[in-house]
Formats: sequence, structure tokens, C-alpha cells
Amino acid sequence: MRSIELIQPKHIIFGAGCAQDWVDIVLAGKKQKVLLLSTHPLWAVLEKSIGNAREKGLELLCLDYSWQAEPDTEIFENLHPQSKDFGPQAIVAIGGGSVLDVGKLLAALSSGTQKPSDVFGKNLLDSRDNLLICVPTTAGTGSEVSPNAILFDLRDGEKKGIISPWLIPDTALIDPEMTFSLPPKLTAETGMDALCHCIEAYTNKYAHPAVDLYALKGIEYVYKNLKTAVKEGNNIEARSAMALASMYGGLCLGPVNTSAVHALSYGLAGKYHFSHGLANAVLLPAVMLFNMEADLEKNARIALAMGLPDKGDLKATARSGIKAIQELSRDCGIPQSLSSLGVKREDLPQLADMAMNVKRLLNNNPRELEWKDALSIYQSIL
Repeated sequence: MRSIELIQPKHIIFGAGCAQDWVDIVLAGKKQKVLLLSTHPLWAVLEKSIGNAREKGLELLCLDYSWQAEPDTEIFENLHPQSKDFGPQAIVAIGGGSVLDVGKLLAALSSGTQKPSDVFGKNLLDSRDNLLICVPTTAGTGSEVSPNAILFDLRDGEKKGIISPWLIPDTALIDPEMTFSLPPKLTAETGMDALCHCIEAYTNKYAHPAVDLYALKGIEYVYKNLKTAVKEGNNIEARSAMALASMYGGLCLGPVNTSAVHALSYGLAGKYHFSHGLANAVLLPAVMLFNMEADLEKNARIALAMGLPDKGDLKATARSGIKAIQELSRDCGIPQSLSSLGVKREDLPQLADMAMNVKRLLNNNPRELEWKDALSIYQSIL
């Protein structure tokens, strides 16, 4: 068995209402200057904790992530100077994956001279010397517990990853009540992203039993709860299960990471400007079908983790899981074709080119995927 390093937040606090605990955690860490990054719909929810922080003497800089788009280098460069000038001793990021990723990067780049363009890739960040707290308000990215952040690089039009232990929060506050207001569409897309994280980690070339446990439990929770969370937004049991699934997926990202679904989704979402989760959801069944023969036993176990019956044949059981995932996606309102999202046939070769550039993820795929395979996958779901 290969060696593996599990890097996680020092503290993971899960439970209804825990999102408000960030003030006490900052005070316990003896920090004074706090950068709070969030987004417009949440400021009213945070009003009480912000008032509490100021009453207790904390100096706050509240930055609003006011962009509808997923984070790019220009968005980061709009916020970065304000962070550097303030010199925060603690960064608290409260929001979806975009807010958390930007908050993590602001924390790591608030001092020193490094820029995002210097650190695209793995283990290129120099250090981080402040307290970092992440509070997710979606259940999908797992950014609150992962060493990853994603930015769209406007220089070449590609989404790129920054992976470093310095991006792992000190504390993750996972409060399922913070996802109650998430609209059905985003609930579905982010939930399918969590499912992708778990499936890609479990079937990964570098999968490991220490991570498989998280992945299988995440798969089970998404399959059994996503539809309810989409249709009944205030269902605390479904929202709690989805928040846990997202956390489990995020815990898979450090030691194992994702593979071909994410590699093929980066260019797709970047070029057509739809969400990362949506791109992953549309691609997932087709990529699973491509990868299935690489490990029929593991793909069958995915179906069993979802609660589907054992058909007495690995291939038949594996196929039943892929079919059920496609049906779940459709039932949650996810489009089932690229053409319905405005993707043009003549763009598919360029998308395949872009996918081939994401070698750090393609190298994880359980089956070698070449340019012609990427093109074929895109064509199969056009």
C-alpha cells in the first residue's frame, strides 16, 4: 500500500448554528484585525455576528464579493490590494466555493510579493501567517476543508488550480442552516460537484483506502439526499447530509484529488461561462462510462454505496449506478446535453485541446484519456 499524507483543518466544527462561532474563534486566537469576505445576500444574515465582533473590539474590514461570475484573476486583483493594505491577522470567508477560494488566496497572499500567476500549480505558495476560517454556504465544493483554490486566468482563458497546504483553513465551520437559502438550481449543481469529487477520488489511479471511506460515504449521502434538498430547501436532514457529503468530497481533494471529469469541465465552464458544478454534472455519466472497464469492481461498489441492488455481474451493477446517477441529475433539473447549454459542435476540438492541458488531473484518471477520447466524450453528450 502506498504512503499517503492527510492534511486537514485543525478544527472542523459541524452543526446547525455554528456559523456564528467565528467571532469567538478569532478572539480565542488573540487576533485583532479581521478581514471578512462574503457576498450580498449574506450580509443581512451576518449582521448580528458583525455587531458582536465590533462590540468585542475587533477591527473589521468587510469586503463584498459582488461578482456573479466564478473567480478570475481580475476579480482577485480588485480585492487583493485592499487586503494587503489592511494587513489582516485573520481572514473569515463566508459564502460559496468562489468566496472561499478567493478568501483562501487573500489569506495566503496578504503579505509577501507573490501573485496568482506565480503560484498556479502545486506547492508554490511560500507561506501564510494569519488565521483562516471558512464557512460554506453551498454543499458542493468542499473548499472549506481542501488545499485547493481555482481561478480563471484571463491571460490565456483557462481555469487553473492552486494547490498548497497553506490554503487549508485553520477552522471550517460547517453549518447546514447556511444552505437553506440556496436556490434549487445551485443546490443541484453544487451537489453534483460533491458527487464528482467523491467518485473521482474513489476511482482515481491514486485512490487510497484512507480516502475511500470518505468517498463512499459522500456518494451515499448525495444519492440519497440531493433530490430532497433540491425540492425541500429547508429540510434540515437532507441539508445536513449534503453538507457532510461536500465535506467528505473536500477531504478527498488533498490526498487524492479529481481526474477526467474536472479536466474536461474546466475549459467547458470557462469558455461558455456556466458553473463548474453544472459542467461536472453533465460530463460525469459519460466519463464514468469511459472509465468503467478500468475497474469494474470499484464502479460496481459505487452502485452498492448508493443502495442499488447487486445484479450478480460487476458490469451490470456498475452500469446500473451510472444510469441512476444520470436519472438523479435529470430529476434535479440538470440539462442532459451540451447543446442545450449552447455548446457548438465546431467548438468541441478546442475544448478537447483545453482538456489536454489539465495534465495534473488527467494523470489521475484510471484509464488513459487521449485527445480523441476527450472529443468522443464531448460528442457523446452534445
